[in-house]
Amino acid sequence: MRRTVAHGPAGPSDEEILAFQMTTRDLIGVALHSLDAAGEGVSLPQMRLLLTLRNVGRCPSPRVAQALGLGASSVTRPADRLAESGHLLRGGDPHHRSVVTLELSDRGRTLVARVLEWRREELMQILSRINPVVRAQAAQALVDFHSVVGDAYATEPPGPVPL
Repeated sequence: MRRTVAHGPAGPSDEEILAFQMTTRDLIGVALHSLDAAGEGVSLPQMRLLLTLRNVGRCPSPRVAQALGLGASSVTRPADRLAESGHLLRGGDPHHRSVVTLELSDRGRTLVARVLEWRREELMQILSRINPVVRAQAAQALVDFHSVVGDAYATEPPGPVPL
């Protein structure tokens, strides 16, 4: 029996909600496996910081924190660790001595590219085992899901998110 959990019969069923929860878990698994495959000991939150730097480029650390939905001081420790490991570069602004800038190092750019390529290859292998018609329908459903949720939902968390 399909029980709805929203208003009226058009609302999502428990099975549909469970399917999306399962997919969330699966995609997080792919993300975690990609970091393990990269073999550089970078955590998922640290990769999130590196991916943000890839998107925003060299910028002051408060801007990175804002893009991550965090307070400015929350970026300091992970940025220090990533700088120590050679994945990002800390710099400054010659006009404002108190401004600390962050940017990907060559090693950081290489790691991000390697992780994203691994994920792409892994998803290609996984998706190739699904019927092409079902796969296309699932892809459209995910595009529809994203159009409802929007970019801000993933990039602007409602509260503090640990790094």
